[in-house]
Amino acid sequence: MTLVAIAAGIALAAATGFRVFLPLLVAGLAARWGHLPLAHGFEWLSSTNVLLALGTASVAEVAAYYIPLVDHALDVVSGPAAIAAGIIASASVMVDVPAGIMWPTAIVGGGGIAALTKATSALLRAKLGLMTAGVANPVVATGETATAVATAAGAVIVPVICLLILGVVAIWIGRRRYARAG
Repeated sequence: MTLVAIAAGIALAAATGFRVFLPLLVAGLAARWGHLPLAHGFEWLSSTNVLLALGTASVAEVAAYYIPLVDHALDVVSGPAAIAAGIIASASVMVDVPAGIMWPTAIVGGGGIAALTKATSALLRAKLGLMTAGVANPVVATGETATAVATAAGAVIVPVICLLILGVVAIWIGRRRYARAG
């Protein structure tokens, strides 16, 4: 059960690299509906006020990524926020994981995967923005939002499979980059 909780946490953290607030909203709603247990001290994530705040922040964040230039500014500002959200998201679902394992895993694993996901999506957005003069940015924004929701939902429903899929995608991207560099 500990490995499933860690897998769910890492998968949720990966989703925060695409959208900071959506994965936390998904986790909070899943906990509220009884589908996701929260670690001790993270019960606040499923409270009405927090869910309303996360819902409002999610709508604002998603909408802002469709505004030219604002999307690039958000990529800069949301980098540290994604890391913090990744740590919170991963720690919040590590039920029955001892603190000595939970916090290092949340910080290194959750924060690390959130940073990697955020950096990759920001670079993709910048590259496609330059190549298409910003025309492709709404497509990227839609893809990132859909990926954040799908990854967060997968983390709640089938965390181990979600984590394996993320791993396969990461390996595939790494091999493509390595093949281009070589």
